[in-house]
Amino acid sequence: MEGLNQTFRLAGRLMLLREFGKATFCHIQDGSGARLQAYVQRQVVGEEAFALFKKLDLGDIVGFEGTLFRTRTQELTLAVKKLTLLTKSLNPLPEKFHGLTDVETRYRQRYLDLMVNPQVREVFEKRSAIIRLVREFLEGRGFLEVETPMMQPIPGGATARPFITHHQALDMTLYLRIAPELYLKRLVVGGLERVYEINRNFRNEGLSIQHNPEFTMLEFYQAYATYEDLMILTEELIAHVAQNLLGSLKLAYQGQEIDLTPPWRRLDLRESLSEVGGIPREVVRDREALVALARKEGIALRPGEGYGRALTKLFDLFVEGELQQPTFVLGYPLETSPLSRKSDTDPEVVDRFELFIAGREIHRPGARPAPHRGRRHRH
Repeated sequence: MEGLNQTFRLAGRLMLLREFGKATFCHIQDGSGARLQAYVQRQVVGEEAFALFKKLDLGDIVGFEGTLFRTRTQELTLAVKKLTLLTKSLNPLPEKFHGLTDVETRYRQRYLDLMVNPQVREVFEKRSAIIRLVREFLEGRGFLEVETPMMQPIPGGATARPFITHHQALDMTLYLRIAPELYLKRLVVGGLERVYEINRNFRNEGLSIQHNPEFTMLEFYQAYATYEDLMILTEELIAHVAQNLLGSLKLAYQGQEIDLTPPWRRLDLRESLSEVGGIPREVVRDREALVALARKEGIALRPGEGYGRALTKLFDLFVEGELQQPTFVLGYPLETSPLSRKSDTDPEVVDRFELFIAGREIHRPGARPAPHRGRRHRH
């Protein structure tokens, strides 16, 4: 092989050691996750260096200099001539040969998870690629990326409990934002007709696989566009990301194939309660009967709340988790959508949609996610 006689200098983390008396095979891993085998002989590196090497632990970062060769099994290997300890790991890696499997440790010590589970690195890399592709798509459509305040005097744009802080110089209470909506809309008012922001939001509420107190959200606004235009834009955006990231519009998620090929299904909220949730149409259309059903299912209705809240909460219970393929849900009630445009054809609903994929809410105009909620299914 060309280059086998050249001298190479490599650095990486020790991930595997196999000792054979006066010689040792080891694997080192670099920042990309790639691993290379190295062969260290006492008679080549010298007594002092070999003694140092024998004291190393998995997790230590070392520098090697040597030439390449192939073993009897044709594995590419570095024959080490010089070695240097670059960084000492104070604690050896857990479960040395089998990776890190304890979920609690993986989440609390993510750096360990990255060291020993190569597939985790792919998640970080794909997330970075997704952000890059989103920017590429929106900027190609004339959208301008902006940053709006994260500390706000009024926690607006969403319904959630905020984190509270205090500005010493101004002697005033501020809130970590729960959504950038109000500031982005001010930019539209000021004449920036297409704006977007990819940034952090903070919500002082529960923890689950669907809810995190600190999370990244994309929010965009486009002047002179209807909500039908935004549905098409959303389809095209997600399809663009999937095609460029995966090379396909079909992906596997939790054992099920999701097809992102546009156009996606459009489903009326009230119709979904019958078509998907199994609630009789006569009950859905009867205000008193639907409110009674909501109370029977344990949905708390505050004073002034009624049919509209009952619709949306029953949807959460019986429909949301069943929407596996991409589905736009339309026809949200006016009383639960205070910042949305009233429909020209039905004054009881608004021009608003929410997108669901794999039983989860992916997108809603206005970005007003509700606090954490449970879900039950009717069988």
